[in-house]
Amino acid sequence: MTTTTAPAASAVAPQQHNPVRRPPLLRLTVVELRKLVDTRAGRWLLITIGLIAAVVVTLQLIYADDADQTFSNFFVPSLLPVGVLLPVLGILSITSEWSQRTALTTYALVPRRERVVTAKLVAVMVAALASVLASLALAAVGTLVASAIGGAGTWQLDGSLIVNAVILQVTSVLMGAAFGLLLLNPPVAIVGYFLLPTIWGVLGEMVRPLRGPSEWLDTSKTMEPLFSSDALTGGQWGRIVVSLLVWMVLPLAAGLFRTLRREVS
Repeated sequence: MTTTTAPAASAVAPQQHNPVRRPPLLRLTVVELRKLVDTRAGRWLLITIGLIAAVVVTLQLIYADDADQTFSNFFVPSLLPVGVLLPVLGILSITSEWSQRTALTTYALVPRRERVVTAKLVAVMVAALASVLASLALAAVGTLVASAIGGAGTWQLDGSLIVNAVILQVTSVLMGAAFGLLLLNPPVAIVGYFLLPTIWGVLGEMVRPLRGPSEWLDTSKTMEPLFSSDALTGGQWGRIVVSLLVWMVLPLAAGLFRTLRREVS
């Protein structure tokens, strides 16, 4: 009787898995920029913003005096309607994960939620900068048309106006994003963004003890000097900073805290 010895099983070496690299912030920002136009609401909001700015320039060509048809006069009025609608874009971007029920997927792929929020904020700031460029382009078209039809058509523009426009549009979209981050519900955030500052402004005009604080907290007053090419005083900058602390920084901080702690279901 013979016996055979089974060959010893060779030791299986553990497989080495390469660590998974987290996506860089630039890639996340590009994804968030694409989301701004992928959804029907975001796409039509961007189209509406562009059309309204074009309508403002067209109305100036039709009804403004020839002497007023200048590059700066085309540029500044186009900032106001864009600045009103840009915050809605910020709200939709911030709240999209919760309103479209994609939060579970997004935060599973990128567990660190603050990186997603940062990418969204950078994306809406890029959109705000793009809106300033669009206003400049429309103002240029308006100036060319004005010079062709007999208007002033002058190209003079103070560089401080461009800087002020960038500050105005970026802070506007960030205020909208702050409300979206705090409330995480698009309709509630949109209503809150437009209603609360308006109520505060009305109370500041009606209630005498609130008139002093209203000069520092009413963004419709504190941000108004940004529409002018005149150099802002220290007091004006102080009012801008205080109002932004209340209506932008505090909601952003509270909203980020809530977003990081909210359970995804």
